[in-house]
Amino acid sequence: MKYPIAYISQAVRVLKALLVSYVLTGLLLLATAGLLYRFRLDEGKVRIAIILTYILSCFAGGFLAGKMMKSRKFLWGVLLGFLYFAIMLLVSVAVNRQLDGTAVSFATTLILCILGGMMGGMCA
Repeated sequence: MKYPIAYISQAVRVLKALLVSYVLTGLLLLATAGLLYRFRLDEGKVRIAIILTYILSCFAGGFLAGKMMKSRKFLWGVLLGFLYFAIMLLVSVAVNRQLDGTAVSFATTLILCILGGMMGGMCA
């Protein structure tokens, strides 16, 4: 079965936007670690930084996906946010061999990622 070139092209664009999201995540988490080391931040401030990292990374990825797709931008942003969360969850399970956290924290993180991606797509 052959897949149309358009679908492959769309998948590549989404993967590029996801890669940018994860690179940005790495940079923001590195900055958070530096701030934690330098200023001895408490747990609450670190949690806020991590939440902002999720939102900003998904926003940037959704923005790029929306720019590259040019139609139904917010849906591409939603897809990017969902894929960002799904990959992050799979990597977490692979590394920890279990799910740490509650259903509420998973749902909250999923919603933040999806909304961040959607907003990025809408702004594209």
